[in-house]
Amino acid sequence: MIEQQQKLLLSPYMEIYELVIPKDNLLRQIKELVDFGFIYEELIDKYCLDNGRNAISPVRMFKYLLLKSIYELSDIDVAERSKYDMSFKYFLDMAPEEAVINPSSLTKFRKLRLKDMNLLDMLIGKTVQIALEKGIIKSKSIIVDATHTKSRHNQKTPRQALLEQSKKLRRAVYEIDESMKELFPAKNTEAKTGHKTADTAFFGYKTHMAMSEERIITAATVTNGEKTDGKELPKLIQKSREAGMEVKTVIGDKAYSEQQNIEAAQDGGYELISRLNSVITQGKRTKEDEFEFNKDAGMYQCKAGHLAVRKYLDRREKEKKNKNPRMIYFFDIEKCKYCPYRDGCYKEGAKKKTYSETLKSDAHSKQAEFQETEHFKEKMKERYKIAAKNSELKHRHGYDTASSSGLINMEIQGAMAIFAVNLKRIIILINEK
Repeated sequence: MIEQQQKLLLSPYMEIYELVIPKDNLLRQIKELVDFGFIYEELIDKYCLDNGRNAISPVRMFKYLLLKSIYELSDIDVAERSKYDMSFKYFLDMAPEEAVINPSSLTKFRKLRLKDMNLLDMLIGKTVQIALEKGIIKSKSIIVDATHTKSRHNQKTPRQALLEQSKKLRRAVYEIDESMKELFPAKNTEAKTGHKTADTAFFGYKTHMAMSEERIITAATVTNGEKTDGKELPKLIQKSREAGMEVKTVIGDKAYSEQQNIEAAQDGGYELISRLNSVITQGKRTKEDEFEFNKDAGMYQCKAGHLAVRKYLDRREKEKKNKNPRMIYFFDIEKCKYCPYRDGCYKEGAKKKTYSETLKSDAHSKQAEFQETEHFKEKMKERYKIAAKNSELKHRHGYDTASSSGLINMEIQGAMAIFAVNLKRIIILINEK
């Protein structure tokens, strides 16, 4: 059971907070900035109002999770610190002498109260609303990018783990004596799936984000690690607009310059600041739903997430009249033989599996002309901001590794981390006024 009205705190020690918590304390500023009553309104339907024992306030439980994200703490650590840190107790609306929760309550709260709600969009929308009300967001541009988060589980085989340790050993030895390169055996160049570059891999998730030029994240989606960046752009634009952001310009790297996004920008009344990749096609590609370009690896990947192992530039087409050269991508035929999508893709007995595309010509594309303008080049300079935001999420809020398994838990982690960095950014901008 949860009481419908929050209790008024009555304690003879409440004045301690005014003595020990300075006005510029981050948690005090967040508490003064945000009315967390929206959490109570969103979660009230998930509690019983007239039966059972009194439940801990959903607002307090949510604040525990926010503290975890702000200070990169575990469930046990946030409960322990809340016993003696007066700023924590003040933020949690607790009396100084009040007992803290059992850490296991946070697990139940995530599983029973948060898993079925769209927490990510709700929290981002709340911070964008605050930023707009405070007059912080004035730009009409969003910067888009994706960041990787590793799974909390060990995804490597024993062989892969040894290879990684071998790489670290080489690096340490070379720092002491670079001449040892001649004595060591050749590197193993085994490629892995879930790719950050052509020869390095990760196992985990991707968070695709849109951010205003004021560095307020306006939208995000969380996917599995093999998803390509460009396909998420329409969702990011839609979510940013639903949050209240006016979008006239979209700034991104080459991953977003696929033809569908260029056409969508022309139809949607916004400009796309994204350089054409040298391998973007002249026209529509065949089998677009089955093969997607992975800009990190510089290769195409198939529907199963397998990356091409090599590519070859075929210039013979250029010798034909009005023809452009083709790039041919070769896939590992052994993987194709046992792929769950092999029907209609792999031909029994084939010695190779390839995918080819016509390279973009230099002739008169609107986007090619647009990217040479001074306006395009000036706007492209804003891209560095989102790289810095990704770094902040990973290095200050634990977003480099998933705290729990599963896509839903990753979305909850992303929601709390983005909510935290947005609030911190809003407070900085308010204080600068």
